[in-house]
Amino acid sequence: MESYDLALWTGFTGFTGWNGNQYPVDPVNPVKILDFSNDLGKLLPIQCLKDSINIISITYTITMPDTIIKNARIFYQGQIHEAELAIEDGKVTEIAKIIPLNDFDLVIDADNMLVLPGIIDVHVHFREPGMSHKEDWYSGSCSAAAGGVTTVIDHPNTIPPTLDEGTFKVKQELASSRSIIDFGINAGVKDNLDELASLWKAGCSAFGEIFLGESTGSMTVERDHMTAALQITRDLDALACIHAEDQEMLESYGKLTKGDMEPESYSLSRPNLSEAVAVANSIEDIMAFNAKAHLCHISTREAVGIIRGAKHGDYGDSRDSGGTVTAEAAPHHLFLSNKDYDRLGTLGKMNPPLRKRRSLQYLWNGLNDGTIDIVASDHAPHTEAEKQTDIWSAPAGVPGVETMLPLMLLAVRRNLIPLPRMVEVMCTNPAMIFGLTNHKKGAIWEGFDADLVLVDTANISEVDADKLHSKAGWSPYEGMEAIFPAMTISRGEVIWDEGIHAKKGRGKFLPGAGYEEKTQEEPAAMCSIDEK
Repeated sequence: MESYDLALWTGFTGFTGWNGNQYPVDPVNPVKILDFSNDLGKLLPIQCLKDSINIISITYTITMPDTIIKNARIFYQGQIHEAELAIEDGKVTEIAKIIPLNDFDLVIDADNMLVLPGIIDVHVHFREPGMSHKEDWYSGSCSAAAGGVTTVIDHPNTIPPTLDEGTFKVKQELASSRSIIDFGINAGVKDNLDELASLWKAGCSAFGEIFLGESTGSMTVERDHMTAALQITRDLDALACIHAEDQEMLESYGKLTKGDMEPESYSLSRPNLSEAVAVANSIEDIMAFNAKAHLCHISTREAVGIIRGAKHGDYGDSRDSGGTVTAEAAPHHLFLSNKDYDRLGTLGKMNPPLRKRRSLQYLWNGLNDGTIDIVASDHAPHTEAEKQTDIWSAPAGVPGVETMLPLMLLAVRRNLIPLPRMVEVMCTNPAMIFGLTNHKKGAIWEGFDADLVLVDTANISEVDADKLHSKAGWSPYEGMEAIFPAMTISRGEVIWDEGIHAKKGRGKFLPGAGYEEKTQEEPAAMCSIDEK
């Protein structure tokens, strides 16, 4: 049998000789190696301690790119590049004009499709535990994957709410066993201020929604309770997420609309002023206590103006005070208005409620000028049967994780927002604000997780609830035009391609910055197994 002089390949760890002796790799002395192509499919280079030996087996680890995506338009460094992308061990390893095609497990021909970073949705309610008839971690994560979302952060108003380390661990274990995408978990704030430090160490992503106005889950807190929480989150260097509606105003305006069964009366009962007052008070407290806080689902023109003022110094120089304010908008406040009550009826009930069309334009302006930092779905599903009652009895919330990116892609096509800004508010900013860059999320970059979405931007279709994956079974966007992803990739694995292709429970828990892993007792004996 012929032998070959071959160079070092660092994947090898050693080999076994005919006499059973183990020979480690030598980084200095090359050796002639037998042709093993009949057994292993190719020549396997190695270095060892001896010049020649009768080798009967080789121990090695192979580190080769798993996947290449070719013929793609990749959004990279703020621009679209006609390029190819290599993935190894779930990470992006190379982006280049041409990557040689050899030894890849999978070649994906993108056929000139757009490749975007996987979308990060920092505001979902996957309803488990306690309300799994509306949604669970498997159905919710499948819905997310089909919509191009590869990472979510779940909020705490489940049953029971996520208010201590025990309930946090229960939710984490449920999600770990069922989610097909990566996830973080927010902890709640109510009568549990003594628990916040342990929840931070347990790995929560942030604290909130902190509800200043009544909503699903009955977790409303008074302003002084929120300020106490802000002081704790500040000391932990944690982020507080605030649902800003003023409860006193909700109660006052609710009395004025009592007995009016028209769906639009619900918006009148939770007026723009209620959000504006709560946003102004929250920002005042955030700045006063030098805290970091994120204002969820901003819906009104007044709130946009207040936040813009805060970012430009109306509350003092935040750079000196240390207070940091970020804000998000939800698709239902960007694409729907109170005019949609005629079509939706009680299906259009949400908190904050649908607003007049004038507020929509202010939200889009806020997105484009940097006032609003994030688009997040506030995916809050209820079954259609639960919603089909009078406006005051119907639960508040709509599904949206699967339709968020498709609607935003159409918004890009219609020049409502530039593509680079869309990527900022749905990928880059969510990762930075919620600490997910530590987990290599939020961008297509060498060394980052290969969380990718492939989109045919010319393939416009209509939202059809029968094709969606949420247990809700309906969509407030039914019949609206959208651009759905052709493929979703999570950590190098295709999880959506005209169907779900992912194992239940493959999603990874992404602990927050305060996570302290509890040490476990070492086993009495340890052994190692060679990979072969």
